[in-house]
Amino acid sequence: VQLQASGGGLVQPGGSLRLSCAASGFTLDYYAIAWFRQAPEKEREWVSCISPADNSTYYEDSVKGRFTISKDNAKNTVSLQMNSLKPEDTAVYYCARATYCSISHYGYASWGQGTLVTVSS
Repeated sequence: VQLQASGGGLVQPGGSLRLSCAASGFTLDYYAIAWFRQAPEKEREWVSCISPADNSTYYEDSVKGRFTISKDNAKNTVSLQMNSLKPEDTAVYYCARATYCSISHYGYASWGQGTLVTVSS
């Protein structure tokens, strides 16, 4: 089981980035994939999740309307499109796997390595 996060970088406030989480060793049909983020000196926080069966999506309040999570079953990849980025979105972003969506990181057994997003002018 492996999750590979990519797509981070430096972007100006108001800009956009698209993160990708490539899954291997399992199929996304049966697992939820979530994005978490951790800013310097802060706890890891849940950002968004997509369910395995019906592709229901969930978002933390501060990213609703700005971030969109999606899944490509053919590529076994989950993406997080981030628009209207703010400096407070700066963090290392991680993707993680669970059997169902949960806002607690305890429910996620497999994690990607993280990709850094920096929003700054």
